[in-house]
Amino acid sequence: MSNRAIPDDEVPDNEIVDNEISGNKVSGNIASDTDAPDVETPDGDNSLHPYQKLTPELVLDAIESTGLITDLRIYPLNSYENRVYQIGIEGSEPIIAKFYRPQRWSDEQILEEHEFCQQLVEADVPVVAPQQNSAGETLLDFQGFKFSLYERRGGRAPDLGDLDSLHILGRLVARIHAVGATQDFKHRPHLDIESFGSNSHQFISENFIPMELATAYNSLCEDLLGAIKELFAQVPYTAIRTHGDCHAGNILWRDDSPHFVDLDDARMAPAIQDIWMFLSGDRQQQTAQLSELADGYNQFYDFDPRQLPLAEALRSLRIMHYSAWLARRWQDPAFPHNFPWFNTVRYWSEHVLELREQWALLNEPPLQVF
Repeated sequence: MSNRAIPDDEVPDNEIVDNEISGNKVSGNIASDTDAPDVETPDGDNSLHPYQKLTPELVLDAIESTGLITDLRIYPLNSYENRVYQIGIEGSEPIIAKFYRPQRWSDEQILEEHEFCQQLVEADVPVVAPQQNSAGETLLDFQGFKFSLYERRGGRAPDLGDLDSLHILGRLVARIHAVGATQDFKHRPHLDIESFGSNSHQFISENFIPMELATAYNSLCEDLLGAIKELFAQVPYTAIRTHGDCHAGNILWRDDSPHFVDLDDARMAPAIQDIWMFLSGDRQQQTAQLSELADGYNQFYDFDPRQLPLAEALRSLRIMHYSAWLARRWQDPAFPHNFPWFNTVRYWSEHVLELREQWALLNEPPLQVF
């Protein structure tokens, strides 16, 4: 496996319920996500990007439409895919408000995520679930913007270099999977090769890759996708409901125990999807890390070592999808401002190099648990 760090699309914030950090974002190239053009505003006005109408005044009005009284303090948190704010509440603790990106998820898909969160809470799994109003609703609407409210939770990022911490994380991921395996998502997508790999390749090839790199990029992607398809055909697994974006940025550690945030990318996937992102360093280091994760995992759910060959395949799909995610979001003014290095010849040259490294890793033996 690679020992490089996957770039984060969002900056960690120790006081955020919905970090939405997704190094090489696995937010899914699904019909309601990356295929949908982000040019339609909630009221049909195409002159502005939807989020340009999400003013501080509108955010505060949305919160007060729920019956809460704000103290007019609003603090935007580090989130690009959705918009997340800390809102001051009179006579009470601040809350976190998450405004969903228009056209990304359907109501049914969002509510399935909320239902999964609630099932985890009921099973005493430490996750931050959306709050219910007096009518039992978790998904709210104000002037065309869908939003949810969360308790503010603080914490620090986990130390993934500490084997004891990985053992604890293995136990926690297993508890998530034990609940996730009890039923399937009906509306939320699967993590699949077509949406994460093939569609990402096509979109970049047709719209972004520089001409001088097109031949190398297209040939490499075809080889990678062919190898990934072979791996998925050879490896037996049953897809379960997963966190989907299970990396250090979506975990807050407090009082010697972690809790998970941001299930916005929850989807059906192999269980290994929620494990491989915790691995880093050379092969020896990753083997030791994997052993601790698997040992903790086995205390609550059966770790399936047959899925290990999928780890680098899933990493490759994530890398491809991350570039396509940035490209598809380029109409959002926040993206050119916060990712100025994207869509340069240097960026695409390094992307091709990274994909070549992945091709080499796909041809190496997978990690093993001892």
